[in-house]
Amino acid sequence: MTMTTSPGDPLAPLAEQTLGAIAATGVVRNFPKNAILINEGDTADSLFIVLSGRIKVFASNEAGREIVLSFFGPGEYVGEMSLDGSPRSASVMTVEPTTCAIVNRASVREFLLAHPDFAMNLIGKLIQRVRVTTENVKSLALTDVYGRLVRLITTLAVERDGVMAVPEKLTQQDIAERVGASRDMISRLLKDLVTGGYLSIVDKKITILKKPPTAW
Repeated sequence: MTMTTSPGDPLAPLAEQTLGAIAATGVVRNFPKNAILINEGDTADSLFIVLSGRIKVFASNEAGREIVLSFFGPGEYVGEMSLDGSPRSASVMTVEPTTCAIVNRASVREFLLAHPDFAMNLIGKLIQRVRVTTENVKSLALTDVYGRLVRLITTLAVERDGVMAVPEKLTQQDIAERVGASRDMISRLLKDLVTGGYLSIVDKKITILKKPPTAW
């Protein structure tokens, strides 16, 4: 694994040196795909640092309906919200085989005192995640499903060789969970956008052919 991000950027994944140092204070574990790392409401206080693989953070209700809050990969971490001793605010599951370093609260506090760069990264992550949560709440409350779908696609898309495309493969269920809608609704909207020449979807990869309309 190679990390080339600047340690001065609090919003970037952890630099390799910092990642290795804090991982050494915890226990490294390997998890298979679809393993639950954190259950919403649990009172554990460990930080999970992703060394390899990919995880998703999600919330669910008693009926089993889920909404995905975010995805994280190597150099990212989850569980920081429970470092104050409060119950877990969301659940976390692996979406592919994943290796994590699990660091308890006492070790995290000691590491924060000894490594100000990690403290700044943690503060930056907390601010960033609060901003993202605020935008998601606004979107769910003020935007219809089509608007949320377009916002997700345009946010995830990156430009490569003059083409805007979403780098990760997304199933209709993945998208539905992220925007808080049914899979059938997402299927219909994507079909309409493809038919209208706005999107191309090949092997679950979405390419933006032209800017989707603001309303549908």
